[in-house]
Amino acid sequence: MPGTLYLIPNTLGPTEAAPHALSHVLPEQVQDIASKLDYFVAENAKTARAFLKLVAIDHPLARPLQEIRIAELNVNTPPQALAALLAPLLEGQDAGLVSEAGVPAVADPGADLVRLAHQHDVPVRPLVGPSSLLLAVMASGLNGQSFAFNGYLPTDAAQRTKRIQQLEQRARSEKQTQLLIETPYRNGAMLEALVASCQPHTLICVATDLSLATETVRTQTAAKWKAQLAAGKAPDFHKKPTVFLFLAQ
Repeated sequence: MPGTLYLIPNTLGPTEAAPHALSHVLPEQVQDIASKLDYFVAENAKTARAFLKLVAIDHPLARPLQEIRIAELNVNTPPQALAALLAPLLEGQDAGLVSEAGVPAVADPGADLVRLAHQHDVPVRPLVGPSSLLLAVMASGLNGQSFAFNGYLPTDAAQRTKRIQQLEQRARSEKQTQLLIETPYRNGAMLEALVASCQPHTLICVATDLSLATETVRTQTAAKWKAQLAAGKAPDFHKKPTVFLFLAQ
């Protein structure tokens, strides 16, 4: 019998090193399962160990970190390496797939391992945890009945403007909320591009540091964002994980 691939949610940012603080964003069941596993696949072994160390604080099921194997799966992992990552599961060992932040396999290279697990009849069990995308949709006040995640937009200014206008037209015709993310140090440029490219009445939401003590969520028209930026009142989101959403009126 193959083992089970558990999809282990991570926090969305630094969490106080105390069990009660972690439980605010990760259910006890997730911590229990993560504590008993000794094989993980993660984007970065070092940060995964830091997460597991946080989970293990005072947990009765926690294994010593030196007994845990962490294999890396990231954008640099060649497709032919996936078979070796799955091999322990085919031999009957349970494993945990961990993202750098939030839920694994969503905007995350772990999706490739999940697909391979299904191809080999390995049970896949997703666990409950914070998703910045869903939290942003919930808090935005925009259409939660129909929405699309578009990942990163082109860095070239002309191509980015064209893409934003295409997505705005889609938002208008389908009444569909559009979601995107940006490298945190380019958040300012992303908001400026949205304000410059969208129609004045298009609603734009900026959701930063979701689930953290510094969380902020603000939805207003492109015209209001433009006036705010012109007054030098940009959101406090430089180098902070942020989700951008917009919906044409």
